[in-house]
Amino acid sequence: MQNQIHFDLSPEVLILDPFHTPDFHVLRQPDFLWRAIPAGRIHGFAASEHPQVNDRIQSVLTATKRDRLFTRALEVATVPVHLSDVWFRKSWVTQGARCLISGAAGLRLLNRYAWEHEATDGDTRLADHFARLQAIPGPRTLAQVPDDLAPGTPIAIECRNTFNYYHFLTESLCQLCLVQETGLKGPIYLHFPNNQEKTRGFTRAFVEVLFPELAPRVIFDRAPVHHAEVVVPYNFTASLYQLSSAELDGFEHEFPPVGAWKGRRATRASHAILAGHAVDSSLFKLRARALQAIQGRDTTHLPKRFWITREGEARDRRMKGEEDILDMLRLFGFEEVAFERLTPLDQIALMAGAEMMISYHGAGFTNMLFAPPDATVIEIGTLQTAMYRWPDFWPLAAVSGCRYLTFFADFDAEDPTREPQFSEDGIVPVHLSRLGLARIMSVVVSLLGETPEFQSADEVQTLGQTLMAIGEHDRAKALFETHVALSEGHVGLSLAMADLADHQGDKAATLAALYAAYRADPSDWAILIRMLWCARAMNQSELVGTLLATLHDGFPDRYDAFARARPWVRDYYQSEKAAAQ
Repeated sequence: MQNQIHFDLSPEVLILDPFHTPDFHVLRQPDFLWRAIPAGRIHGFAASEHPQVNDRIQSVLTATKRDRLFTRALEVATVPVHLSDVWFRKSWVTQGARCLISGAAGLRLLNRYAWEHEATDGDTRLADHFARLQAIPGPRTLAQVPDDLAPGTPIAIECRNTFNYYHFLTESLCQLCLVQETGLKGPIYLHFPNNQEKTRGFTRAFVEVLFPELAPRVIFDRAPVHHAEVVVPYNFTASLYQLSSAELDGFEHEFPPVGAWKGRRATRASHAILAGHAVDSSLFKLRARALQAIQGRDTTHLPKRFWITREGEARDRRMKGEEDILDMLRLFGFEEVAFERLTPLDQIALMAGAEMMISYHGAGFTNMLFAPPDATVIEIGTLQTAMYRWPDFWPLAAVSGCRYLTFFADFDAEDPTREPQFSEDGIVPVHLSRLGLARIMSVVVSLLGETPEFQSADEVQTLGQTLMAIGEHDRAKALFETHVALSEGHVGLSLAMADLADHQGDKAATLAALYAAYRADPSDWAILIRMLWCARAMNQSELVGTLLATLHDGFPDRYDAFARARPWVRDYYQSEKAAAQ
């Protein structure tokens, strides 16, 4: 019963509001609750050998970019808070009967509440609850802790568990960065819900090497646990929805509602999208502390290019095709590494010196937190990854600034074209086919400064568009120049070359590539219109007239639609026609 959360309570009774709770005291006022920061350089690509799976992956990627991917990320404050009568129940924290909605644990609690009340539309109940809070006028303030806080007051940190590397580092270990600023000298508890035998050694090891001054005070203690008074870290991600409507104007201006994102409307979808872009301020502190810890360390034994494999229980979901890609990567100086073999400081140093890391989806990508901004981190996942897990690592890419690419390959399943149900099939391992291998290696080789040679225009188009998508326009240009002969008669490659030339501001090259595309497919009126705009930008009056006449004669309906809102078109066409007569 001590672990029980009373989800039958109304949101008003169950959810703690830090701005209107008299015994919620911050030890210091945060400089900000949230602020916009540069988003991670995040890109995803389909890499299945089955066209129908690629189509499905591409539809998910398109919807994600349109409805879920922000142009900026947001850093959200985490501050130490003094509370009384606190229970750590499983991986949740309550003050009396009220639940803290701090950070990732708070978002999981809200999701659980909506699920528990699914039959009565718990999602709407929660959203309406936050809307009522937002309607309360006035700026939000946080009460300050009294100056006479006992130095021995304990500090307690919630752990989702002590065996998952991702959750431990991103949700719990980072909060130790706040301890020194509290000035407290009491015990530091890390409360977790799992059986002790499931605890992994990395938890204590990372505490000892990154927080040696705190390690003697750190106590791993299984929940449920009660504290009469305690200091806990509080992250305000979910509490942004408890701000006033006026205060959310700036937030909504920076992150306007679109698609599944409803802005200040706190739906489950909005919470999930926010989680993919909200960066706990403590993560920046953990990165800085980790990089400081390896200063002066000899790292000559660590590779710059590496493939991350798995050891221990994680081997059960190893990727089919791992040896094939390893054979190819070794030709370009890559080494095989298992994080489980490395000390915590070597893991950090490995990533801090990385030029390129490649692996399949797993908790090891947590170490992207320590990557340099000029590193490229490549993940291989599946359609499941695209649908359910891809945003997990987005905040880490925003913190490090590295380039994060994900290729979504096939399922290692009896029928790889069947879309598995997460609730029934769990996480299905990855299968990297020969086609997927070629797709990924062509990008790897290009990023390493080589220009692959192809016999197929389709392959050149695909690689060129991938390189442009990730900002490698010069490499795309070298690729196109090497394979210019393949563009003759190929619409897609010609259009890709036109896109590149347009990006680089070369109007003449753009027009030439568009003309090549139109020669390959004279039935495509959209190419004609692109040529029109390009010719007009170049002040090629005679060519504009010729193109308008071609559009008028070949596609009269499209001509009418194009001319309807553009009076200059009909005037131009009529004048050119009269001059010709």
